[in-house]
Amino acid sequence: MKLPRVATIAAVALALAAGAFAQPAHWEIDPAHSNASFTVRHLMVSNVRGEFTKLAGGLDIVGNDPTTAKVSVTIDAASVNTREPKRDDHLRSADFFDVAKFPTLTFVSRKIESGGEGRLKVTGDLTIHGVTKEVTFDVDSLTPPMKDPWGGTRVGAHAAATIDRKEFGLVWNKALEAGGVLVGDDVKISIDVELVKKT
Repeated sequence: MKLPRVATIAAVALALAAGAFAQPAHWEIDPAHSNASFTVRHLMVSNVRGEFTKLAGGLDIVGNDPTTAKVSVTIDAASVNTREPKRDDHLRSADFFDVAKFPTLTFVSRKIESGGEGRLKVTGDLTIHGVTKEVTFDVDSLTPPMKDPWGGTRVGAHAAATIDRKEFGLVWNKALEAGGVLVGDDVKISIDVELVKKT
């Protein structure tokens, strides 16, 4: 049976719309409005906070389902900043990140699952100091898409995880006379990103 012309046009339009909706979209990190920070225990009594000021990457996603996303982030290890130049130089040295040999930290997602109530769990390969381990980031504060003043579309998200630095070969430490160590082993990682949709 031959379809009426209007019905035929509508069917074609729906097919095209469905195809466009299923196409992957690419979102890039806006480095000017994103950061990767960390917190580690110092002298067993306080927390030292720092950040990496240079990061890049993004994600590819199909439709509106965040569990389809593929995430990739690259951080410049030499951009570490704890607001103390001597400490930053030490962190860049072979005792810690050894930036001359391992200039970047990377994360590449393997799977993304719902964490309930608008949250996500992003599991992937985190590489630090040339060592790769599987790490799961808890993602919250995932915003709906927003139009910026320049006609672009942006979303934001916050992700957090805790790692044992020794598992990544960052083993330098000093014992304290009163007991304990100079630098804690657990490192809390916090990533805040603003992503821009690319067409």
